[in-house]
Amino acid sequence: MIFGFERDFADTLRCIPMSVRMKLDECGIKLSLRQWSRFNYEDRYELCYRSTESDTNETYCHFLEELIRTRANEEPVYLTQAQSIEWKDGRSVPICLQKQVIEKALPPVRPEKWRTLTPLQRFSLIKLCRSGHENHNLPAALKEFDL
Repeated sequence: MIFGFERDFADTLRCIPMSVRMKLDECGIKLSLRQWSRFNYEDRYELCYRSTESDTNETYCHFLEELIRTRANEEPVYLTQAQSIEWKDGRSVPICLQKQVIEKALPPVRPEKWRTLTPLQRFSLIKLCRSGHENHNLPAALKEFDL
């Protein structure tokens, strides 16, 4: 899946979409943009749309590991720290998102709206508000998600 706010690179998949970023976190694999750029379009497309539901998550992780080995000619790098799972909690709006909304003078995200989002939407919003992340797409994502 590719969101509207990611459309500026969707045709070529030159950047790593949020759907793949979430799968990377779930696999515990760190993928650099340089490695991503060594994958062909079909590889990138497959990583975007291949399911990670239930037992296929392990299959996805193995597929990704082999792509890194064969296309980037490197060994996969595994995340040493557990990644945040705030996005899995639909009950309360994360503080990092609340802060970004205030800093950007955007309408607040109401908890009842947060609960209606898909896990991928919540994951994307949290990624877009992290420090060090270029978060210029946050307002577009909030609008796209009807927040």
